[in-house]
Amino acid sequence: MTTLLQIDASARPGSSDGVSHGSHTRRLTARFVRQWTALRPDTEVIYRDVGHEPPPPVTGRWIHAAFTPEHAREAWMREELRVSDTLVDELMRADLIIAGVPMYNFGPPAPFKAYIDNIVRVGRTFGFDRSRDGAPYWPLLADCAKRLVILSSRGDHGYRQGGHNANRNHVETSVETAFAYIGVTDVCSAAIEYDEFADDRLAESIRQAEHAVDELVSMLAADTRRR
Repeated sequence: MTTLLQIDASARPGSSDGVSHGSHTRRLTARFVRQWTALRPDTEVIYRDVGHEPPPPVTGRWIHAAFTPEHAREAWMREELRVSDTLVDELMRADLIIAGVPMYNFGPPAPFKAYIDNIVRVGRTFGFDRSRDGAPYWPLLADCAKRLVILSSRGDHGYRQGGHNANRNHVETSVETAFAYIGVTDVCSAAIEYDEFADDRLAESIRQAEHAVDELVSMLAADTRRR
């Protein structure tokens, strides 16, 4: 049985195919999960809405707690890491991670950055040892065969590789970098552009992104069956 973790990071409520000014990324993640579960009805779906329920930001107390060995943690430290532990547990259970991450001012929304900061955890998702030969850091999820699908949206256009705004796109690159650091390197993506134009170009971009989502579902579902 596959476990799928769906993460929505948009501040907008609802989906753009059903709500005026609704979220394009929520539209794409919902479409992916709907198509996937139609093909794989035995899938367990874990849902996490960081756009509407943001994880707490990392603080000095959080860092103190995270870098204290588990056996030595005091009660306040365990409470400080309680949300992070829940998020990491969800990630550990998931085979497939579907992340709806819109572009806000050229990068991910702040709640999704807080999510990243909570799951990149020493001793849980990456190892750290100063005495280790070479780099003192190593990923702990590298052998877990997890896959990440990033579904994004942006108001302007040309943010894909080779586009005139590609050097301003810090969404996919930053998310991929953080997940690769903990060992998740199998990544696919699709995005809607032209949101601010609200014309035929947006409609066509939505059509193309939904087609890309459908193709990703078919490809990943077929590959999962072969495993």
